[in-house]
Amino acid sequence: MQNKGLITVFAILFGLVSIYQLSFTFVANKVEDSAKEFANSKFSAEQPHERDEAEARYLDSVANQPVFLGIDYNTAKEKELNKGLDLKGGINVILEVSVKDILKGLANNTKDPAFNQALENASELQKDSQDTYLESFFKAFEALPGENELASPDIFFNKNLEDVIDVGMTNAQVKPIIEQKIDESITSAFEVLRKRIDKFGVTQPNIQRLGKSARILVELPGAKDVDRVKKLLQSTAQLEFWDVYKFEEMAGFLQAADAKAGEIAMAKTEAELTTAVDTTKAISDTTDTEEDDVSKLLGGQDVNDSLVNDNKANPILSKMVSLGTQGSPVIATFKLQDTAAINGYLRNPQIKSLLPNELRYAKFVWGLPETNPQLNGEEVTALYALKSNRDNIPPLGGSVVVDARQEYDNLSRVVVSMQMNGQGAKIWEQMTGNAYENQSQIAIVLDNIVYSAPGVTSGPIAGGRSQISGDFTVNQGQDLANVLRAGKLPASAEIIQGEVVGPTLGHEAINSGVMSFVIALFVVLLWMIGYYGKAGLFADVALLVNILFIFGILAGLGAVLTLPGIAGIVLTIGMSVDANVLIFERIKEELAKGKAQKDAIKDGFNNALSSILDANITTGLTGLILLVFGTGPIQGFATTLLIGIATALFTAIFITRLFIDSYTKNGKPLPCSTLITKNLFTNVHVSFLKKRKMAYVISAIMLLISVSSLFINGLNQGVDFVGGRTYTVRFDKDVNAQEIQDNLIATFGSAEAKTYGGDNQLKITTKYKVDETGTEVDEEIERMLFETVKKDMPATMTYEDFVGDGQGKTIGRMEYYKVSPTIADDIKKDSFWAVFGSLVVVFLYILLRFRRWQFSLGAVAAVFHDVVIVLGVFSLTYKFMPFSMEIDQAFIAAILTVIGYSLNDTVIVFDRIREYFGEHPGWKMNRIIDVALSSTLSRTLNTSFTTLIVLLSMFFLGAESIRGLLFAIIVGILVGTYSSLFIATPIMYDTVKRKKVEDLIDKKEEAEPALEA
Repeated sequence: MQNKGLITVFAILFGLVSIYQLSFTFVANKVEDSAKEFANSKFSAEQPHERDEAEARYLDSVANQPVFLGIDYNTAKEKELNKGLDLKGGINVILEVSVKDILKGLANNTKDPAFNQALENASELQKDSQDTYLESFFKAFEALPGENELASPDIFFNKNLEDVIDVGMTNAQVKPIIEQKIDESITSAFEVLRKRIDKFGVTQPNIQRLGKSARILVELPGAKDVDRVKKLLQSTAQLEFWDVYKFEEMAGFLQAADAKAGEIAMAKTEAELTTAVDTTKAISDTTDTEEDDVSKLLGGQDVNDSLVNDNKANPILSKMVSLGTQGSPVIATFKLQDTAAINGYLRNPQIKSLLPNELRYAKFVWGLPETNPQLNGEEVTALYALKSNRDNIPPLGGSVVVDARQEYDNLSRVVVSMQMNGQGAKIWEQMTGNAYENQSQIAIVLDNIVYSAPGVTSGPIAGGRSQISGDFTVNQGQDLANVLRAGKLPASAEIIQGEVVGPTLGHEAINSGVMSFVIALFVVLLWMIGYYGKAGLFADVALLVNILFIFGILAGLGAVLTLPGIAGIVLTIGMSVDANVLIFERIKEELAKGKAQKDAIKDGFNNALSSILDANITTGLTGLILLVFGTGPIQGFATTLLIGIATALFTAIFITRLFIDSYTKNGKPLPCSTLITKNLFTNVHVSFLKKRKMAYVISAIMLLISVSSLFINGLNQGVDFVGGRTYTVRFDKDVNAQEIQDNLIATFGSAEAKTYGGDNQLKITTKYKVDETGTEVDEEIERMLFETVKKDMPATMTYEDFVGDGQGKTIGRMEYYKVSPTIADDIKKDSFWAVFGSLVVVFLYILLRFRRWQFSLGAVAAVFHDVVIVLGVFSLTYKFMPFSMEIDQAFIAAILTVIGYSLNDTVIVFDRIREYFGEHPGWKMNRIIDVALSSTLSRTLNTSFTTLIVLLSMFFLGAESIRGLLFAIIVGILVGTYSSLFIATPIMYDTVKRKKVEDLIDKKEEAEPALEA
């Protein structure tokens, strides 16, 4: 192998980079473990909220202190290996912004019968359509009788849109304008959600718009206050315009508030102060004992001021980063982490009473966080005081904003232009006149956050058209324009798919996943050494390097590790072993031909390369399809699978080769076998083609049984495909699933309860009110569920305990998953196209690679055979299997994996057959095929065995949630191994047997790729 030095340097550097990337995860975990240790030492398991708060205080106190190689916790947390919901707990939802509401707003809530009828018809079309709601609306509008015009004064030619729509426009001219307005509104909703997510205090949130649709994916791993999250995500944006107090008007109060807070601190004990701050939802103070314990855990280091500042005589001013200036709307600036404590003081009744009578309705709010370079990059935020009133109603709401855009002024500075409707223009003129006269500002407030507080420089602004200037970047200008547009239309957002996972299930999933992973890895490592001797040891080292590379790349890319992702890594172990097995078997063959060891190794690697590439490319193609069509955990599975394929190729082809070449350079023998396995499978000859008719009969029977069961029993379709709600409920004792199911049916009308894991845990599914969304409906159903199962729960359990998601929770609702029928239909159609598309892609790839349609036909027939049998097994057994066998997105991932694995086997067999066609043109075709199949038996059985070992380990020891996925893959591997030998090859033979062998040899075929890089 050439360029060994370059490859060695690259491998070492890549390994060091991977270790560096994973070091952030090590640091973050180390600090979090210390935080848990501290919290657990202070509070008992019966005080989960107090533990959470103590843990958060600890993490705040050490956030910027170096832990390892200069890495602090904040930096480590940003760059650690992301864990998905199923490993960390949290909430994952897909929100759909109501395009129907937006259309109503654009049409000024018109009563036009044609318009409203089209809206209703569009809602009906959506039930069985892949079109967007807007596309369905246009179709429904045009299908109405008569000549209906979108530019009618009763519809879209109104004050809101008169600048862009004329009364004479055709429907074709109006459509793109409405499309643009809808897109702007959804973008605005997306921006609002992105800003709201910052309030949740979770690390590594993920929010993304799904294509150009009205759907927005929000993932919040580690989110604990799930009800608050759901309400905030679904509430409409509250854009408001307020007059603000200037610094000098509030400076006296700020000083008096600080003095009063100091008096309170001096008069009360540390414990009372902690309680007072806690009740105001502020960051708690800690006792002297806690400070000592924190100091011990930090090795004697001083903790952050957030733990000790409240002991000072000036608890407010001591936290201040900077004071406001004369005429400024900013009263003071504080660190972001101290805002909760300041809120606590400002809400204290004794302190609020200090406000003068003319300021008694002042409302304190915060501005957007900014990074402060002078504080080592910590975030700070400004405190504002709004001129509120008794009813807390703003002078002007955001619904009056017609349009807002980021533009440039005459000096090429970034500005934001804003247009209001007639009603808003009158109030705006009055507000801007007062602000100009008093030289004060007007705050633009969205969801109680001040986005900008511009002053008025040119007198009252008439007509409703304004220009907001400032030291904006382009992105800041665009963000402010989005914020202004967010308030112009009342567009609700409903959760059409949601998943809530408690932290306990996530912790259990990590433990079981790691255990099964380690056991599977240990067995495979031993097997490789036992079968291939020292060569197997080299393969083991390459395998461990491969795993390091996979985790390093995942951490470096910021990818999310999920439970199916771990399954993908485990499957990658089998595929990595497969590449090494192919190489070693080829080396053994070359040695058996009498070649010198150096030549045998060189030819062995070169001859194996074609099969390795073909097998991994076909599996990679199915992985790509999964990545495109999958969501959430399924994308995690596809990501790890694709990364694993790439790293497995590199480590098997180059890392293993480096070790082998280094070991054998002085002539040391490397037989790639042991005394026990030396002659295993060497003289085996099986007449596969003679048995093909029997195989056809067996397969026909299995297919007939499978198809019959699919028609009679059907499949247990999960909520992914039919819609509904699923709850994982854990009890403190074993329960009777059938009895609880009967009770649930009496409550909901339709429900299913199945044992899930142990006998004390059930998976409960219901379609009750499946078409209704909203937090009120979700809460209603959860309360009904609690009342139904309450008699089997501890007598002291409350509803809040049942649905809570605190750390260490052991009974109650552990997990929740909801899918609306609309998105369920989309998921089902996407899944069908994913499977169909993979078959088409595979057919075309094999046709391109082998240049004979007969090979493609055999491969696709075998894959179809495997998929139908796996479906049949699920149909036959789902009613009595002790684990969930629902057909959901995870099952589709399993089917595509089965397709990839089956093709992997088939392609390797076809490669060997094609090779024998060229080497033995004088042989009869059936002899060539039988000999070729027999020569691959050692590889086929070795690979199937090692892959099954790792999958069975995950199946028996891993998490319950992926047991169905693993079972499908296990069945698929068994059936796929059989079909590649007895279905794919015989079908190919029966379709080409009238041809001569030389007719199947492509004379123009290029030389096989060789390993000379």
